[in-house]
Amino acid sequence: MSRIYVETTIPSFYFEVRNEPRMVSRRLWTREWFDASNQVDELVTSSAVLEELERGNFQARENAMELIAGLSPLPITEEIREIVREYIERLLMPADPSGDALHLALASYYGCDFLVTWNCKHLANANKFDHIARVNGILRLSVPKLVTPLELIGNGNNDD
Repeated sequence: MSRIYVETTIPSFYFEVRNEPRMVSRRLWTREWFDASNQVDELVTSSAVLEELERGNFQARENAMELIAGLSPLPITEEIREIVREYIERLLMPADPSGDALHLALASYYGCDFLVTWNCKHLANANKFDHIARVNGILRLSVPKLVTPLELIGNGNNDD
């Protein structure tokens, strides 16, 4: 069983309504991964995800919030806020203390195996992984695998 931090883009894409092929694909992959993983893995999130969803202006906002309501929330402590400051000072993440830096800090501090996201610019970005690993090493934090739902589909024990 893996511990997986669910970032804001996951409940958003679960209910994506745009019909462009890549949006439809992301919605289908998100649903396939979430529905299967929710049965076998420990999915966690944070109040930051709920707050981002609450601020959102999209058709299925309430559905997205309900989808993750049952996930265990990781507490945001002063230690987490210090990690966020370090990430921003070291130019690891954008200078938004309630955004990507906070999600990465939570997943790292609480030892999550994965941080699942569709944010491929700042989080699930192979070009940033070495920098993230270096900074987390300095801070003595674990380094979660930063992945999209597509990368986790079929992660279970089935042979389909």
